[in-house]
Amino acid sequence: MAIAIIDYKMGNLRSVANALERVGAEIIITSDKKEIYDAESVVLPGVGAFSQAMENLNRLDIIPAIYEFIDSGRPFLGICLGFQLLFTKSEEGSTSRGLEVFKGEVKRFGDKVKVPHMGWNEIKPKRDLVLFSNISFPCFVYFAHSYYVEPEDRGIVAAITDYGGDFVSAIQKENILGMQFHPEKSGEKGLEILRNFFNLI
Repeated sequence: MAIAIIDYKMGNLRSVANALERVGAEIIITSDKKEIYDAESVVLPGVGAFSQAMENLNRLDIIPAIYEFIDSGRPFLGICLGFQLLFTKSEEGSTSRGLEVFKGEVKRFGDKVKVPHMGWNEIKPKRDLVLFSNISFPCFVYFAHSYYVEPEDRGIVAAITDYGGDFVSAIQKENILGMQFHPEKSGEKGLEILRNFFNLI
C-alpha cells in the first residue's frame, strides 16, 4: 500500500518516510504528478518558508495533482508547513497565497511568547476521530514553528494546543488531515498517529 511523500525540495523527507515505514507503509518520495495521483494516500510535509514552498510547488507543477488527489477522496495528510499550505494565505513572505483547500489564514505568533514555538507540547482533541484512535491522553508531541493556522470553518478543528493561548494543532475534514506538529519526531504517540493515518487506506 504505497504512500506518496511529495518532494518539493523543502525539509527532511527521509524522517517522515522512516516513521511511516516503521508503521508498515510502503513509501515513494516523488515530484512526479502521475505517481502522486496514483498513490493510495499522500503526505505533504515541509519545513521552511511558506512563499518558497508555494514557488517550488508551482515550479514543479505539482499543484494540479494535489487538487486531483484530494478530490478523489483518498487520504491526504499535511504536516507542519504542508499543513499550513492547505489554507488561503499566510503572513509569511511576499507570495502569501496558499492552496486554499480550506479558507483561513496562517498567522505569526505574537510578542508574548518565544518564537519559534519549539519542543514538546500537549494536543487536546476536540472531536472523537480516527486520527486519535488508541492514543492515551494527555498526549505530548513535538512542534517547531513560528506560524499557526486560523481556519474560517471551526468545524474542521481536530485538536488545539496552548501556547500563549489556544491555537489549532490538527484538523480533519473527510479525507483531508493536517497537523502542525511533527509526528515523525513525537516518539511512540507520533508513530501511533501515523499508524492511524496509514490504516485509513
